[in-house]
Amino acid sequence: MIVKTGDKVKVDYVGSLDDGSVFDSSENHGKPLEFEVGSGHVIRGFDKAVLGMKEGTEKEFTLSPAEAYGQHDPALVQKVSREIFSQEVNLVAGLLFEAGLPTGEKVPATITEVSDKMVTVDLNHPLAGKTLRFKIKLKEIVTPPSSPH
Repeated sequence: MIVKTGDKVKVDYVGSLDDGSVFDSSENHGKPLEFEVGSGHVIRGFDKAVLGMKEGTEKEFTLSPAEAYGQHDPALVQKVSREIFSQEVNLVAGLLFEAGLPTGEKVPATITEVSDKMVTVDLNHPLAGKTLRFKIKLKEIVTPPSSPH
């Protein structure tokens, strides 16, 4: 059996950057990554990479920013009033937090600069603009239940 769009799969993975530093792995989460192929729950390039794989096979691949989290968009770097942050939070450059959008959605954001009155916030995904390298092993194709006729 090979992976096709719509299959649920379990994958062990290690994701690293060009410099070899690991940014994430299934080991960190204590279990394989489980997702439906083609559903948009993982980045596009990762989704495509599992297509055609068989259980137990391994693969290494590299994704350009376009296939991963996109290019870094300068328009997503904004200055906001320091007053919107809780006084208890120690605001420092590099601090990651969840920013609430007007739609109610939450997105990862990074503080890049702090002054007395303003805070510069980068709403780009922390991995935007980066080339990602993955080593994956397809652990299991979870057979979808057959549909009643």
